[in-house]
Amino acid sequence: MTSGTEPAPRLTIQSIVLLERDVRLRMPFRFGVVTLTAAPQAFARVRVRLHDGRESEGAAAELLAPKWFDKNPALSNEDNFDQLRASLGIARTLYLSGDAATPFEHFTRHYPEQIRQAAGRSLNSLVANYGPALIDRAVIDALCRALGRSFHDVIRHNLAGIGATPLCPDLAGFDFTAFLAGLQPASTISARHTVGLVDPITAADQPKRVDDGLPETLEEVVATYGHRWFKLKVGGELQADVERLGAIAGVLDRLEGGYRATLDGNEQYEDVDGVLELWHRMKTEPRLARLCRNVSFIEQPIKRQAALSQNVSGLSTQKPVIIDESDDSLDAFVRSRQVGYTGVSSKTCKGFYKSLINRARCLKWNREESRDEVLDPTNPRYLMSAEDLTIQAGLALQQDLALVSLMGIRHVERNGHHYVNGMAGLPQAEQDAFLAAHPDLYERSHGAVRLRIRDGTLAIGSLGCAGFASGALPDWSDMRPMSLVSASSGG
Repeated sequence: MTSGTEPAPRLTIQSIVLLERDVRLRMPFRFGVVTLTAAPQAFARVRVRLHDGRESEGAAAELLAPKWFDKNPALSNEDNFDQLRASLGIARTLYLSGDAATPFEHFTRHYPEQIRQAAGRSLNSLVANYGPALIDRAVIDALCRALGRSFHDVIRHNLAGIGATPLCPDLAGFDFTAFLAGLQPASTISARHTVGLVDPITAADQPKRVDDGLPETLEEVVATYGHRWFKLKVGGELQADVERLGAIAGVLDRLEGGYRATLDGNEQYEDVDGVLELWHRMKTEPRLARLCRNVSFIEQPIKRQAALSQNVSGLSTQKPVIIDESDDSLDAFVRSRQVGYTGVSSKTCKGFYKSLINRARCLKWNREESRDEVLDPTNPRYLMSAEDLTIQAGLALQQDLALVSLMGIRHVERNGHHYVNGMAGLPQAEQDAFLAAHPDLYERSHGAVRLRIRDGTLAIGSLGCAGFASGALPDWSDMRPMSLVSASSGG
């Protein structure tokens, strides 16, 4: 390792090509108000030119997920897809218009205008951030490939040029170079299995089976993958939630060696009182006693419209409460802290620079508060979680895992492998290339290359390759050009 004083390369963005292809789920996945069975996946191919004339291409991928970025029930899934395409279209135009800059400067330079133009099309900030999130990852991938270095190496040496910005005045004077140099990726990470709102718990819940040889019920998932971390979704109906959690606990409590869980409210509650009522009901249910002890945090239980306008300290004294959907801007975590939240999620669809900035905030705040009172260093007050949005095998999965591991998060929600049949349907040569490049992360079974999970753990050492965590690239000929239509929240 060098001293960390290498200057961040300045680069110009030569071209941005946006593509997509369809993803079909083997099982329906319900989150919030939508049950998803299919969606397109977006891809960005970006060519950059470094100051010394070298050129390189990078890539990134992300599902066009409906009813998460904008949960307006009046919008169809196609409306939501078009919103995200519009965000990408705005970002493409902005990023191509700039002159040479470091990768982080490209992000900060265009961030305010991205939000402004998106708002002009009635796109909320969460939607607005989708476009830059994808393009920023492709840009950093291109830089990594041009330098022949890994994502971990490039970020730890701050070759992206991350630093103080007026967009984050709370971090003025923060030593990003030292912070980034101190990050340490791991070679493994625990996979946190999602139990969706319509997922079968036992065989009795699944009279009509998919019968593709892969696990379908929670019981089968546990037996197949050996998970010890779980994400449990609740739907906002008190009695139904308690009954469903009781059924889940009936399976998890039988696990030898114990388990840990997180509770995802998916914005299903109107106010903090409703969430407190759920938690109190859970604590008074004898069959949920072990589950309650094993809950690590509660994720975004209150609708985003009200989440940051009421104090949740009464709930966060019971369990840490984090924001997810409310994390729609670079200052959202700062504002949420003021009303009692103590954590925030990392999702690459919200932007990997935002994740690193929020990780820096956790470090800064925990250090500041430890000066005033004795805090357990193994159980910090401010925390980051790693969440999924049905991330798919390949670029999206690998880039997310590399980011999460680098930030020191040791368990990550993974659900895309459960709801989608691995790389089935993709060109065989593409599947073979990803398996050859990442034999620790993938395996071939049931006729396709898929995520390899053993004892609830993912092996991710191969993500330290040159580039942003991928030694292979998709088959671009298997995709269609993205249609960048105009979109608004009015459909």
